[in-house]
Amino acid sequence: MPDNKAPRPPESSSTGHDVAVLGGGSFGTAMAKVLGENGHTVHFWMRDAVQADEIRDSGINSRYMPDVLLTGDIQPTTSLPEAVGKAEIVFVAIPSKAFRSVIRENSSEFRDGQIVVSLTKGIEEHGFKLMSEILLEEIPRCRIGVLSGPNLAGEIVNQDLTATVIAAKDPEVRRSVQELLGCEYLRVYANVDVYGVELAGALKNIYAIVAGLASARDLGENAKAMLITRGLAEMSRFAVSLGANPMTFMGLAGVGDLIVTCTSPKSRNYRVGYAVGKGQGLDDAVAELGQVAEGIYTLKLVKEKSETIGIYMPLVRGLYEILYDGASISAVINSLMMSVQNSDVEFILPRTLSQ
Repeated sequence: MPDNKAPRPPESSSTGHDVAVLGGGSFGTAMAKVLGENGHTVHFWMRDAVQADEIRDSGINSRYMPDVLLTGDIQPTTSLPEAVGKAEIVFVAIPSKAFRSVIRENSSEFRDGQIVVSLTKGIEEHGFKLMSEILLEEIPRCRIGVLSGPNLAGEIVNQDLTATVIAAKDPEVRRSVQELLGCEYLRVYANVDVYGVELAGALKNIYAIVAGLASARDLGENAKAMLITRGLAEMSRFAVSLGANPMTFMGLAGVGDLIVTCTSPKSRNYRVGYAVGKGQGLDDAVAELGQVAEGIYTLKLVKEKSETIGIYMPLVRGLYEILYDGASISAVINSLMMSVQNSDVEFILPRTLSQ
């Protein structure tokens, strides 16, 4: 029997709502658990009927969360129209590769003004589209938000203290998600920079792979700190060139998410990097992981995009050479250390002196 902490009551005293979670992976399961324990009815959609039956009968998603018991009113289903049709708010935790096709196939099921929040940290291959942009294109009549931050699913289900960010232009979307998810162990902050928050969540996966490589090669703590902070400079430089707010990267969705995913073996992307650093092939590392490591796909897209728009991203280039061109890890590290020593900080705010 899974050893879980007893469910805690939500902070909010509001009555429960009908919500949908689309996607039965690790993070979808974690969000379903939070929402169920907070007193909401969760219509939990997944493709696999066996998986849905197992959760319905035992409260356990053995493929992704074998030691976690899901409590509360969680209703697994393989009918996406049923899940969306009953929900006031929809959370989408579908991998980026299938994101558009699932939403497009079921676009008529979403209602005018329905709140739809993406939980997916990835980028679509064609057109370099983020998940919120896909939602706006496929279901423009809905109100869109994104959730991102230093949110390892394994810690959320254990009710470890966690903070996340809901980004949306519509203040009602931000408020609604804060009320739905907020509880003793999960704090939900708000942001209006949807593009920056979402892009930060996708980009940090690349640097988690780099950090895993560094740990596997025993490069030392100084090197890890260098790679994380240069990764922050690199990802923020790239994102700002595409219209993101540089200050977003100083928050939970930026540096917060980067720290946790670059330092924790619980991070899927970190584990892939670590396995490659220990000499395993990329395909074997991914197969052993058994889950989607978004950073592998994101790396290709960001390398191509950065070269197209002329943004200097040496860590992206170096990782690409290791994973896809068969370059020696040592040779790439040496190349990075011999590159131009430029400014430490990407963005300098004007200093104001009080009179």
